[in-house]
Amino acid sequence: MPPIPEWLRLRRDKSVQPEDASLWQKCPRCNEMLYRKDVAANQWVCTRCGYHFRMHAYDRINALVDGDFVEIGTEILPGDPLAWTDKRPYPAKLEADREKSKLTEAVVTGFATLDGFPVALGVMDFNFRGGTMGTVVGERIANLLEEARRRRLPCIIFTASGGARMEEGMLALMQMAKTTQAVERFMENGNPFITVLTDPTTGGVSASFAFQADIIIAEAKAAIGFAGRRVIEQTIRQKLPENFQTAEFLLEKGHIDMVVERHDLRATLVRMLDYAVDRRRLTPALKAVPEFALQ
Repeated sequence: MPPIPEWLRLRRDKSVQPEDASLWQKCPRCNEMLYRKDVAANQWVCTRCGYHFRMHAYDRINALVDGDFVEIGTEILPGDPLAWTDKRPYPAKLEADREKSKLTEAVVTGFATLDGFPVALGVMDFNFRGGTMGTVVGERIANLLEEARRRRLPCIIFTASGGARMEEGMLALMQMAKTTQAVERFMENGNPFITVLTDPTTGGVSASFAFQADIIIAEAKAAIGFAGRRVIEQTIRQKLPENFQTAEFLLEKGHIDMVVERHDLRATLVRMLDYAVDRRRLTPALKAVPEFALQ
C-alpha cells in the first residue's frame, strides 16, 4: 500500500499541531478541515457545506463598506464599577480579551458608505467577552444612534451577544433601557434603522435594540433567542422543536423579516437602503465619509 500523502495525512489527523493550527479551521457542521485563508476569502463561510463561522467585527466591516470606515467611541472604555473578582479580577479578563480579539470592547461603531449611501454602522463581536452588553457597549450604541439621528443617517447594527455582562451587574442590565430609548429617539423622525442578527443573538440585546428595527434581518442558521433552550425546557417542562431559536424558526413565526446568506447580505442591505433613502438628496459632503463623519 503506497504511503499516505502528507496533505491527506494532515486532513485525517484530528490533532493538528499548534504551529499548524492557525493555518486550518475545522467546520463544526461537516467536520471538514479547511485552509483558513480560503475560508477568510469566502467571508468565513465553509467552502464545503456553507456553514457560517462567526466573523470578527473588522472582517465584517471590510466586507461591507465601500472604502473608509471612520470609527467613533474608541475613547469610551470599560472600568471596574463593582470591583468584581472570581478566579480572575475583571480588569484581567478585559485585558485578556483585548489581546485575544484585538478589540477594545464588544462593539465597533462608526460611519462609512455602503454603495454610496452614508450610514452609521455598529458591529458587535462575540470574540470579546462573548459579545456581552456592559456599560461601554450600551454607551457606544446609544452614541452611534444619537450621532446618526443628528446627521439624519440610516443606522445598521449587527448583533452578536451572549447577554448582559455579569461583571457589571445591574449597570449592564440598565443598558437595555438606554439603548431602547436611543432607538426610539432615533426613529421619531423617520430615520431608517436596520438590524442584522448574527450567531448568537441572545439575552438583553435580543430583548432591546435587536428587535426594535424597521427591518430585522438574520444570517442563515443563526441562533437567536432570550433564555437558553435548556432553561426554557426545564421551566415549561416541554420538549422544544429541533430548530427552535434558529433564524429560520423565527422567520416562520413572523419575528423577523428575512433570513439572508452572508454572501447576499451586502446586496440586501443596499436594496433596503435604496427603498428608504433618496440617492438624489445625498449631498457631496455626505459622500465624503471622513469629512461628514467628523463634523
